[in-house]
Amino acid sequence: MGFSANGSMVGSSAIVGWVASRGISGGIKQYYLGGNTQNQVVPDKGNLQVIANSTFITLESSRLYMVFQLEATEPLSWLIFATGSTGLFPAAPSYTLTKHLDKVSTRIDYSKAQLGSSQVDGGNSSQGDGNSSQLDTCDSKLNLSVPLFFDTTKLNCLPVWNSQGYILRYSQSSPNIWSFILSAPNPNSYIAMGFSPNGGMVGSSAIVGWISSNGAGGGMKQYYLAGTTPNQVVPDRGNLKVLTNSTLITSQSSRLYMVFQLQTNHPLSQLIYAIGPNGIFPSAPSFALAQHQDKISITLNYATGSSGSENPTMNLKRIHGVVNILGWGILIIMGAIVARHFKEWDPFWFYFHASVQSLGFVLGVIGVISGLVLNNELHVDVTLHKALGIIILVLACLQIMAFLGRPNKESKVRKYWNLYHHNIGRVLIILAIANIFYGIYLGKEGSAWLVGYGIVLALLLSIAVFFKIRPWSTRD
Repeated sequence: MGFSANGSMVGSSAIVGWVASRGISGGIKQYYLGGNTQNQVVPDKGNLQVIANSTFITLESSRLYMVFQLEATEPLSWLIFATGSTGLFPAAPSYTLTKHLDKVSTRIDYSKAQLGSSQVDGGNSSQGDGNSSQLDTCDSKLNLSVPLFFDTTKLNCLPVWNSQGYILRYSQSSPNIWSFILSAPNPNSYIAMGFSPNGGMVGSSAIVGWISSNGAGGGMKQYYLAGTTPNQVVPDRGNLKVLTNSTLITSQSSRLYMVFQLQTNHPLSQLIYAIGPNGIFPSAPSFALAQHQDKISITLNYATGSSGSENPTMNLKRIHGVVNILGWGILIIMGAIVARHFKEWDPFWFYFHASVQSLGFVLGVIGVISGLVLNNELHVDVTLHKALGIIILVLACLQIMAFLGRPNKESKVRKYWNLYHHNIGRVLIILAIANIFYGIYLGKEGSAWLVGYGIVLALLLSIAVFFKIRPWSTRD
């Protein structure tokens, strides 16, 4: 039986008792769980003040009875219960404790003598039917088996991330106390809810909760997101005033429920939700937070219970994509086709080529600028995409300078200028096409954008091929 500050095994102190078969030997000891490995589970250590000569274990009618007394104003409310491997007992001189066969943690209200199962991992008692994780909706009644310390009957409820099944319940419990319950299917990773001053991750403070499926326990912490690198995501820091003993993370019917209360007149309305990488959890001593595998931001109107656009940067992201596709991916290619195959229509081809390429360049510059702004807003790692965009812009600037400094047709260096101009243009087009497809992939816009631009590109390629082979057919 362990006593934990947050429901996690690591950092807890446990009273362990055993009686071998037929009652020939037994014992009872306190252990300190400093980590997940056997050498970190230390006998005769811990934070429990066990009263001398108060411990006793006996076997009666095939049941073990373990008795002990603690000196404490009130014991920790998170309790952990475990059963060891069959036939394996701690033994002198090391009294090493083997890994538990199963465990469960629960939170108890000593004053009301009420408890509810919570944070179960490895057993079936709270995981339930895997399909039941979809049963939590705003139309269903919240029915947690864990006692909460605020009124849950008047909670506002709304889906906040449909693709991940995130549901937020909240209420203003008093003039300066707000209560939150975030519900999500158990993803075998951490779930997070951040409060941002501007909708971006940098500068926000987040509540992060997790329950491991491998028996390593769970926990909740506040993190401050000072930057985009892991060492700038700082645990136990942030601008949120979390009420003492108000945090709770529990698993029920294959869903995680993360509960917390904030002391504030009005929480920030820009909220960020994130899901961590599968199977990777914060752990002692650093509790470093691995980079999320997906995230979303919304604007919440607490008074009406309605959320705004799922992503305030979505319009900017689409503008960035459209102007880059139109500029670098369509107009520049059209201008190159006209310059290559329509020179008999002189001087029309020249003016068309110069006009279309200039318009494509202007749109491309707008696309690059919007991309830089978008990168500052989202704070995601798109190093390759950004580098290719800058290279494309540099090549386009070189083409503009080459156009302004082009020699006369009669000049001896004109053929070298043509070689330079044509090949730089080809490289620009190839990089632009590759970066457009890569950008669509990064933007997670789905197959519609990929197919749409693919069709346009195939049409332009078909036109180029047609005019390429046309002289051969007319020659025959």
